[in-house]
Order: sequence, then structure tokens, then C-alpha cells
Amino acid sequence: MPHPAPLIVSSGSFSAPLPSCSPEEQQTDGFPLLQADRAAERNFPKLRSFLLMRGGKLVFERYYGGATAETLHDLRSATKSFTAALVGIAHERRGEPDLDGSVFGHLERVWPKDAHPLAEEITLRQLLTMTSGCYWKTGRSLGEALLRPFHRSRSWISFALRLPVMPEQRGVFTYRSTDSHLLSAILTEWTGEDAFTFARRELFEPLGIRSAAWSPVREGVSAGHIGLALTARDLARFGLCCLGGGLYEERRVLPAEWTKQMLTPQTEGYEGFGDYGFQWWAGELDGVPYACAHGHGGQQIYVLPTLDAVAVFTSDSRVSRYKNPRQLMRKFVLPALGAAKS
Repeated sequence: MPHPAPLIVSSGSFSAPLPSCSPEEQQTDGFPLLQADRAAERNFPKLRSFLLMRGGKLVFERYYGGATAETLHDLRSATKSFTAALVGIAHERRGEPDLDGSVFGHLERVWPKDAHPLAEEITLRQLLTMTSGCYWKTGRSLGEALLRPFHRSRSWISFALRLPVMPEQRGVFTYRSTDSHLLSAILTEWTGEDAFTFARRELFEPLGIRSAAWSPVREGVSAGHIGLALTARDLARFGLCCLGGGLYEERRVLPAEWTKQMLTPQTEGYEGFGDYGFQWWAGELDGVPYACAHGHGGQQIYVLPTLDAVAVFTSDSRVSRYKNPRQLMRKFVLPALGAAKS
């Protein structure tokens, strides 16, 4: 899944340490976590970090392959979940505009003259849930055949809006990165800022995230589908905010109802990945409700509301094939949290 190389732009010094304690202090079995650590070293050579939060505390933290707590990890498609959160912040400030109205009104200034005639029927909700009906090809492992032409095009916005809209596919989920990028374009039209600039003030600062990077903007718009880079601890901060319904350290960061919809299945997804919310995978893992931000290579944030936990995995993203860290979740992490294996 090729993509432009991210331009690393640090927004400041590294974030403060997270509050931590032993697993047992948060009713967590430490032995399966040690087993997960050994399995990661033996069988997941591209894994770079594994963190587990429970009860708001960091109960387990390991780094691999030379990574440290200060390493910025290329999130690949896990960027999409951050884009959804930023759109939620801006959406609430606009007084809750209709999610089911045409996106044309939000993108009229940059709407291409040769956009597909049915593109004006696409709604904001359909972009959020990847149900726009635009023609796209996605493989079983989320490989997107049209992603390279998309990235090579002179205008990403125009490319996305020129895609044929298939009436029979409207409302049907297809994993499609162009939908995510159009969300970033809408955010910029709403705020007058690219997503990275908006994020540093409205999301990263409230969460205490002091170092981040995003791919260079095109047409004044940050990539909405890829390009964000953060430390593993800062992924955990974002996960904690989502776990808390948008609250972080008793401060409202994300709108409560938006956060709920973002992490709740909105449409049927793909086997092996789950159903889909607002740019988050969601469903049940061995009977445990979860939401997951997922990126190529194994960049993942698991939010586990019934277990009061957040798990983070990061990996080398420069791979064509990789082992999904979900195996570690099912075999070790869920049992450590007291969830019975199926």
C-alpha cells in the first residue's frame, strides 16, 4: 500500500510519562502479558511497541527493534480514526450540521467541474462509514488497487470526486481511502486549517501530546487517510480519551455522542477486521466489545469499554505482508484482562 513519505514536523518536546502501576494493581494477570512479550520477540519481528492501559494506568509497556518511548510511529490507515475525531470536534462547533445532507455544500469551493454527476448525492455520514458507493477495489487484506493512481494524481480531491458513483453500492461498506481524504478536505473547508494544524490545538494539546508529524499538505489539506505519526504512549492517550467517551483527565475533548457513534458499528464490515463505525473498526473479539484503529503493518489501538482497557501496538509500516497483532490480543491480552478465551 504505497503512500507519500511523511514529513516529520515535531510540534514540541516529548509528552510527559503516563501514570503507571503493576498489572496486579489493576486486577490484571501479569503472566499472560509476559507471555505476549516473549511471543512478540519470537514471532513478530516487525513489532515495535506493545502497551496496555487499564483503569487509566499504564500496566505494561514494551519496545522492540530499537524503538523507544520517544519513537514516532507511522500510523498508516490508523490516521483515519484521528481524522474522524477531528471532524467530530469541528462538526459540533458548527452546530451539528446534517450528517445526511450532500457533501457538495461543504466542498463547493473545491468541487471539480468534471465531478461524477452522482457525487453530489454523497453524504457526510457515507464518507464517515465508507458507504459512499464510489467505485473502488479493495482486497481481502485491505490492499487498495487504485491507491497508487490516487496518490499520483495532481489533485486528490478531484480524483476522489471524479470516481463513478455506483447507485447499487451506495450504503454498502467498501474500505476506501478516498472517503477519508474527503473528510479532511471538509474539515479544512469548515475551519480554514489543515487537519494537522487543527489537531495540534484542538486534540493534541488537550491530550498532552507534544510531538507529532503528518504528511505534507496537498491543496492546503492534510492527508485524511494516512500520514500521521505519533508515539505509542500518545496513541494510548487518544485511546483513553475515546474509552472515556471523549473525556480526558475530566476535560471534554471529543463530543460525547460523536465518540459513541465513532466507536459503534454503523455498517457491516469485513470478516477478520470487524464491522465499521466512523473510521473505526468495531464489533466483538471473542465476545468482548471493542473498537480498533487499524493501520497497515500492525498499527493498532484497541479500545475495550467493558474491560476498562486500551491496548496499543505499533510496527514497522514498510512491509508488504505482516502478522496482525490481533493474535496477541486474543491469545494473551484478553485473558490477562480476565476475558475467557473462546
